Amino acid sequence: MTIKEKQQEIIDEFAFLDDWEQKYEYIIDLGKELKGLSEEKKTEDNLIKGCQSKVWIDAEFKGGKLHFNADSDGILPKGIVSLLVSIYSGHTTKEILDSDFNFISEIGLQEFLSPSRANGLMAMTKQIKFYAVAYQLKS
Repeated sequence: MTIKEKQQEIIDEFAFLDDWEQKYEYIIDLGKELKGLSEEKKTEDNLIKGCQSKVWIDAEFKGGKLHFNADSDGILPKGIVSLLVSIYSGHTTKEILDSDFNFISEIGLQEFLSPSRANGLMAMTKQIKFYAVAYQLKS
């Protein structure tokens, strides 16, 4: 499935949810499904700067594709990062760099987050793009 198709799937899923309480519950449930990171992966290098909670994103390049895993000490941020991991993991650096994050505004996520959580979300998206640039330069 392409990144765009995964984004559309998320947009469609959010459209079925009636209010933001249900949307928050959905995001939290996504976080509960996230594998998480081992303690040795929770390093300063993997820590996302600008998040209210601690959020770590780790990337591994194998088979020509980037694979992300993440974790957080907060339930809502863990769900948000899980959403990003589910969309962008398993794609080439070119696919990631050619994609956008417009689905975030389409589901209205930023407008229902506190300013510090919205900043954290933007920091997470920037880190995913950063990993794509870094691994593209290596290959």
